[in-house]
Amino acid sequence: MASSKTITLRSSDGEAFDLEEVVAVESQTIKHMIEDGCADNAIPLPNVTSKILAKVIEYCKKHVESPKAEEHAVNDELKAWDADFVKVDQATLFDLILAANYLDIKSLLDLTCQTVADMIKGKTPEEIRKTFNIKNDFTPEEEEDVRRENQWAFE
Repeated sequence: MASSKTITLRSSDGEAFDLEEVVAVESQTIKHMIEDGCADNAIPLPNVTSKILAKVIEYCKKHVESPKAEEHAVNDELKAWDADFVKVDQATLFDLILAANYLDIKSLLDLTCQTVADMIKGKTPEEIRKTFNIKNDFTPEEEEDVRRENQWAFE
């Protein structure tokens, strides 16, 4: 990777991260800040903790360093790396989604949201509530009304 300008990002808990501009601009938010001349000092990221920012940077570095070639071996290797990357606890996964959205990193947002979708796929509403610790605020009668009104969804 050719050397490039170093960008400093500052997490919400005050930790500074130095990274190459080519890695930083994986984030459209940061790319626009650099283009607008807002990157002379550390770029503050008030919505991203150091723990999550370190993971986001790890993801961006891997995706910048991976050849963009359409080789299946490279593509499969990156997919396997991505699958391992999202094997984290639920709180971390949700924080990664929020960070990817805030930083406008589409590929990371797609990956993390797909992971949550896969967690939901094929589960009953009760299983989904249990997985995500969601309290059921419907009475049994209200729940039955919803099931009756949306019968097509339960077929």
